[in-house]
Amino acid sequence: MSILLAIVDALKEALFMFWEVLWPLILGFGLSAIVQALVSHRTLARLLGDSSPRSLTLATLFGVASSSCSYAAVALARSLFRKGASFTTAMVFELASTNLVIELGVILIVFLGWPFAAAEFTGGVIMVILIALIFRFTLTPKLVQIAKEHAERNMLGRMEGHAAMDMSIEGGGSFFQRLFSGRGFTSVSHLFVMDWASVWQDVALGFLIAGALAAWIPNSFWQAFFLTGHPTLAKIEGPLVGPLVATISFVCSVGNVPLAAVLWRGGISFGGVVSFIFADLIVLPVLDIYRRYYGGRVSLYILLTFYITMALAGYIVELLFGALGIIPTNRNVTLITESPTVNYTFVLNIIFLVLAAALVWRFLRTGGPAMLSMMNKPADQMGEMGEMGNMPGMDHPHPIDHAGKQDESSRHS
Repeated sequence: MSILLAIVDALKEALFMFWEVLWPLILGFGLSAIVQALVSHRTLARLLGDSSPRSLTLATLFGVASSSCSYAAVALARSLFRKGASFTTAMVFELASTNLVIELGVILIVFLGWPFAAAEFTGGVIMVILIALIFRFTLTPKLVQIAKEHAERNMLGRMEGHAAMDMSIEGGGSFFQRLFSGRGFTSVSHLFVMDWASVWQDVALGFLIAGALAAWIPNSFWQAFFLTGHPTLAKIEGPLVGPLVATISFVCSVGNVPLAAVLWRGGISFGGVVSFIFADLIVLPVLDIYRRYYGGRVSLYILLTFYITMALAGYIVELLFGALGIIPTNRNVTLITESPTVNYTFVLNIIFLVLAAALVWRFLRTGGPAMLSMMNKPADQMGEMGEMGNMPGMDHPHPIDHAGKQDESSRHS
């Protein structure tokens, strides 16, 4: 009976946390869908053929305008690399796509507060700069060639079909004219539903693990583990341990935010919790995809360089925000302890559930289920997508077409 009660307590914690952040999740994914609908992936992707500051900036912007799904980001990065983008810009795109997206910022603000969202975006930019510098001095032509050879083998990952879809609205008209047109509504609805479909497992797993940790593990354990009695050592340990905890959590995308909240309440340093959130690109399932995409040697290189980048970014953010005096001191995460009540959260959840229902309805009425079934198809099969189902008010979505550019390996030789 005690085991059953413990499971019930964990599920209650998970459900209560999910209810408290439901409207921010819907808002974040809705805003992300609008950005993706109005920014052409194909146009940006054609410009990523080298590792110049301009290409790195465009890769970062491309990531900001993409889905936050880690698996889709990894799949799209390989597609960019195969079609001519440099390995460096492909990896920069990954970092931006999972750390500089709107939905992540929204849920961080609601869950932990604005300093954490500011730290996430600041750290995301820092990581882009760091990884570009690290790759410049350590990425050899041989590693690039190995990555290219394995990438051309076209091993299957996850969410490749989703990564290959570009449903941006091209053509004339102002921002609002395109957004509020029939094509705009359809595009936003498809992007909204498919983004949810791509991350719901990670979101659910994140809340379930966070609920279990909050219900079963006392704060005293976390305080001892994170050396809260030794503030200096805690600041040193945090950014080193944070990515390691993330690696074994199996949770990526926005699903790791509830876990971050539990760790922050338990005593991990500010830099540690930020580096934990950064590390969704080195969780074990994603590392296995790197191995399939680029080979074991390159996957180990990605793990090592990403870990160093994430830890260093955590230290820099800790120092920067500490110097500015904006590191939060209150570790009481109210969303972990609150129970649902009839308040502003309840009202906003109802309003945003109605908006979500309208987007789902539009998705179902405009050929959405057929596209949903293609999300896990190999990217090279997405060329047939334009023949699948007529969607009223919208041109057929198309797979991303990247113009070939100079191979990075040739520039290093």
